[in-house]
Amino acid sequence: MAELAALWIVRHGESTGNVAAQRARSSGAEEVARTERDADVPLSPAGEDQSRATGRWFTALPPDRRPDVALTSPYLRARRTGELVLAGTGLPLHRDERLRDRDLGVFDGLTPHGVRVRHPEEHERRDRLGKFYHRPPGGEAWTDVALRLRSFLSNLRHDHAGRRVVIFGHDALVFLLCYLFEGLTEEELMALGRKHVIANCSITSWVGDEFGRLRMNGFNEVGHLERAGAPPTGGAEERYGI
Repeated sequence: MAELAALWIVRHGESTGNVAAQRARSSGAEEVARTERDADVPLSPAGEDQSRATGRWFTALPPDRRPDVALTSPYLRARRTGELVLAGTGLPLHRDERLRDRDLGVFDGLTPHGVRVRHPEEHERRDRLGKFYHRPPGGEAWTDVALRLRSFLSNLRHDHAGRRVVIFGHDALVFLLCYLFEGLTEEELMALGRKHVIANCSITSWVGDEFGRLRMNGFNEVGHLERAGAPPTGGAEERYGI
């Protein structure tokens, strides 16, 4: 099966949930102050600026190097990022539920401190199993997200072989695409997660080589934001265990 010509994944811009999560962690709160469900968390004003700056970067690429297929997580923060990035391009943005963020089940909306206080036995079980395999009650393990990404990539290669594809999604997807494309072990993936915070509106990319394989072209890049005066943010999630 032919490979893609190029693939970019853009983490969504800073969300109001990111801002609330940082505030909750700094104050030692157990819970993140938000009223929306996770799927409906919007971008912050800074996140909208980051998204527009990312759009200018893509528009500045030569026409034969720009994306010609665009897909997004159905979650509002990712969809809105995609809409702002693609504004004026005429490129349609397609939703795929397999690109949604990781479901944290009973941990959703809690800070790490909140999980330790409210679910101490489950917190201990996570430490014992490791976060790659641990599945919060009602939620997903990293392996669950990897399985749906494998399905997504299989369809992507079949339907869009030879195309240049951009994905708008979440930090867990960035890490797991690296895991799948780079053939990382569990230990290597966890080490990558400890070393890096995926910045809001960062770009991670792969390009096809002369052998028809995708090779990494950039990881967690934010230079386009710095040059545009839209400072990158770490965007600590309103979530636990990423």
